[in-house]
Amino acid sequence: MRADYAERYRELYERHWWWRAREAAILQVLCALQPPQGWKRILDVGCGDGLFFDQLSQFGDVRGVEPAEELVSDTGAYRSRIHIGPFDENFQPDQQFSLILMLDVLEHMADPCMALQHALALLEPHGRLVATVPAYQLLWTNHDILNHHLTRYTGKSFRRVARQAGLEIENQKYFFHWLFPVKLVVHFAQRLLRLQPRPPNVPARWINELLYRLSRIEYSVLSLLPLPFGSSLMVVGKKQRLKANSK
Repeated sequence: MRADYAERYRELYERHWWWRAREAAILQVLCALQPPQGWKRILDVGCGDGLFFDQLSQFGDVRGVEPAEELVSDTGAYRSRIHIGPFDENFQPDQQFSLILMLDVLEHMADPCMALQHALALLEPHGRLVATVPAYQLLWTNHDILNHHLTRYTGKSFRRVARQAGLEIENQKYFFHWLFPVKLVVHFAQRLLRLQPRPPNVPARWINELLYRLSRIEYSVLSLLPLPFGSSLMVVGKKQRLKANSK
């Protein structure tokens, strides 16, 4: 992530309609998934400064790992719960987790299969993994460059990585459907005009609120429909069950 973007990330996460709508959609999914006893331990991979911890704490004990040191404040409320370093085999906590979140993380990784495998190794036998990723390579814009994305996913390409990693997908769906045509236009406009990447701004209050409400209404109405497009993809999965050896 570019330094000027990192400096503004907290404000964007807390105020920008897209981050707020994504958080609300994820919370809706977690409420539906939550077991009666809750999740004992939760790991947020790519947690930044623990910006989602306040909300996640209602579901269980939250820990995080963040590879970008510049995103984590030394005086942050959750600093003691965040491990700074890559999410790889060197990250070996002394416990497993019943819920692992990888929210817009895998698109940054050169080996997403290895990252998923490591997450599954840290997941309890009956735990759940929830991931979000940007969808469709044809929606590639300067925002992907600014965020140092390596790829965008489709349902098919994610299933391929999941299968290799040993992730059994229970539910997979696109969301932010209305953004698909918008980002497609932006994609071609940026290529035509050769615009340079720059950090996003929080829109004017009324626009910001309008786009947030539009995204929430769309998700509430369309989230149960298997629409084959959207600017983001959400996946819920678990460890693959071992098949009994046939005689």
